[in-house]
Formats: sequence, structure tokens, C-alpha cells
Amino acid sequence: MKNQTKTQTSSQKVADFLENNALHKKDFAEMIGVTLSYVYNLIDQTIPFSTRSTTLERIATVMGVQPEEFEEYKIPQEPILQDENIDLLKSVMKEKKISIVNFLKSFPRKKRVEIVDILRGAIPIPIDFKELLTMGKILNLDKNDIYHIWEGRLKQVLETNGMNLNSNAALINSMLECARKYIDI
Repeated sequence: MKNQTKTQTSSQKVADFLENNALHKKDFAEMIGVTLSYVYNLIDQTIPFSTRSTTLERIATVMGVQPEEFEEYKIPQEPILQDENIDLLKSVMKEKKISIVNFLKSFPRKKRVEIVDILRGAIPIPIDFKELLTMGKILNLDKNDIYHIWEGRLKQVLETNGMNLNSNAALINSMLECARKYIDI
């Protein structure tokens, strides 16, 4: 008797994930930025599984797996952000045992694809403090932790747009002191 191991198709992996996590196809579609009919067709295999790297990366992010687990995935040419703040959010989720799906469900439906794109490194963490505050509340972080994420992101934006942080240290420190007072830290 031969030892046969049947590898799952990508469609089967998604279907199993949805079933195991009691995640409705509509919610999944909204999280990955596609239509409900697309998800049905994907799972029913009436269309070929996506080869679009953005879609596959979103699917993988929601499922909490690496995109390479899908045979259709080809390494994209666009760079992926390596942001320590994104890694921090992921580690807090892991530490607090908050699944990606539950984290995503904490946001309004229209915001979920953006959060998936942040988690997969396609877009940076928002610079808007109130948005970060929302993420932090979901993860049960205190204002101080959220402020440090925001400060790092603000400095990143300033530096990326040409500001020499060392030469402008007094100005930046003054701005940050005002921000700390404003948000009561």
C-alpha cells in the first residue's frame, strides 16, 4: 500500500479556512477586496485561483499564512515595507492571542481591506493618530504605546520627505512636546 499524500488546492485551503474559522464568504470578500461572487467562484473552482500577487497576499494575510503556500503565487516586483511598527502590531496580536480575522472584524467593513494591506506591508501604518488609537484600543494598548508608534511614523514621514531630523531636532522636539500635551501623555 502506497503512502499517498494529497496536497490541497488553493481553493480547498481557502474553503477549509472559512469553515474552520466560521467566517462568512461575504466577510472574507470584503477583507480581501473582491466581490462575493468572486469568492464563491474561487472556492467552487469555476474560475482559476488568482495569480494576482495583491489578491494572494491579502488572502494569505487574512489566513495568517505565507503567500508562498499557494502554488499560484509568484514573488512580486513591488517592494514590501519592512516597518517595525507593523511587526509590533503583529506581535501584540500574537501575544494577546487575537486572530487576524477577529482583529479585522473589529473594524468597519470598508476599512478592512486597508488594514489587510497594512498587515501585509503594502501600505504603511497611518499617520492619523485617531486611526492608530482605534487600532491600539482593539489591541488593548495604552495611549503611551500608541503615541510612540505615531511618533516613529511621523518621523519616518518627515525624513522620507526630505527633512533632516538631526538638523531640525529642536523643531521636531517642540512639535512632539505639543502633541504629547494635546493628547495628554
